[in-house]
Amino acid sequence: MELLIVTGMSGAGKSHTANVLEDMGYYCVDNIPPLIIPSFLDLSYRGENPLKQVAIVTDIRGGEMFSALEEVLSRLKEQGIEYKIVFLDAATDVLVRRYKENRRKHPLSNTAESIENAVGIERERLNSIRLLADFVIDTSHISLSQLKGKLSAILSKDINDTMSVEFKSFGFKYGSDSEADLLFDVRCLPNPFYIEELKSKTGLDKQVRDYVLESEESKAFLEKLLAFVEYALPLYAKEGKSGLIVSFGCTGGKHRSVTFAETFCEYFKGKKYNCHTSHRDIIKG
Repeated sequence: MELLIVTGMSGAGKSHTANVLEDMGYYCVDNIPPLIIPSFLDLSYRGENPLKQVAIVTDIRGGEMFSALEEVLSRLKEQGIEYKIVFLDAATDVLVRRYKENRRKHPLSNTAESIENAVGIERERLNSIRLLADFVIDTSHISLSQLKGKLSAILSKDINDTMSVEFKSFGFKYGSDSEADLLFDVRCLPNPFYIEELKSKTGLDKQVRDYVLESEESKAFLEKLLAFVEYALPLYAKEGKSGLIVSFGCTGGKHRSVTFAETFCEYFKGKKYNCHTSHRDIIKG
């Protein structure tokens, strides 16, 4: 059985994630208390047609029962049951805005003075689970279609069953990338924004990529970063990391960062890694 444990911050998109996973063929169960998970899995294995793909959503809505999640996960490992944890997250101000716009009640609102306070308490309680996660998806700046693309990418397997690597671009003017495992600032490189014929283009265009990478400084920068990441990826895989996010940030997230994300993805695809790109801010301004 392919088992996913979906958890994370309230309002970060777990329900949307469950819908996407259902479309991908997973049998999804929402808001299940952790202590019931072993019994549910036992039932899932039985019969002539046992479930092959299962996604279990469990979170702070379970109240005190949710505190047993780490213990249950430890028990599953002892029993040889393999699973992956997908953790949905978002910036605090984004979560607060979503609750206010939807006029929904936060699960911890009865014990907190405000939504902001409730989100802070929840984040603190979930920190240890977040550290255990195989995949952390920050939904602060992505659409539903982008969420679907992320899930499809991280859950796919290539012919060598290698670690999934996402090469991501973003613009610092819209905030840093909180979900990055490795983050590189490429604002030190030539900026096509100041070239009139390149300003409206992006790093997906050959002219922009050629401009960004043509200087000797850029070539040396690229060579050293490629060498570092190529050295680091097997180490992450050796430690059991299932998914890795390598982010590149420039000012607006449209030219230099996109160029590097695309260049890295092409290079590592040639090395047979299961990798893809995403561009958080490419359409912003």
